[in-house]
Amino acid sequence: MFLMGLYFDYPALKGFNFKGGLQIRGSLIALWFALAIYTGAFIAENVRAGILSVSRGQTEAAAALGLRPNRIMNLVILPQALRVIIPPMISHYLNITKNSSLAIAVGYMDVTGTLGGITLNQTGRAIETILLLMVFYLTISLSISVIMNVYNNSVKLKER
Repeated sequence: MFLMGLYFDYPALKGFNFKGGLQIRGSLIALWFALAIYTGAFIAENVRAGILSVSRGQTEAAAALGLRPNRIMNLVILPQALRVIIPPMISHYLNITKNSSLAIAVGYMDVTGTLGGITLNQTGRAIETILLLMVFYLTISLSISVIMNVYNNSVKLKER
């Protein structure tokens, strides 16, 4: 079974070694690593800023009630910080989707490389190929945006 850089086959004993199993292409690992490092810094800073946005008095009040530090974080700080963290996270998730099109730089044939390269070379129809790419990325971006906006509305502070 082959799926976007992952290959799985049942392991079998061939000679003196096992063949098969899960195989991951090096270009896919490079893509995951690069996107994780690049985006992880932005997301970590958003989470840090969200946690620091909760006033110190909230933490002190929870400690005065006798809550342990991990319970203070889970019950007091994070629910309030999520209201600050979620909106910028939506744009970071959309940026991950758009930045994944740079996978062709590490030799991984993603949608841009496959549809933009192979389809364009075989058909010669540049406008239709670019329109297909635009529709694909628009669909993915809108669905991520809708899902994250629904989640944002569920954690938003309810007012009268």
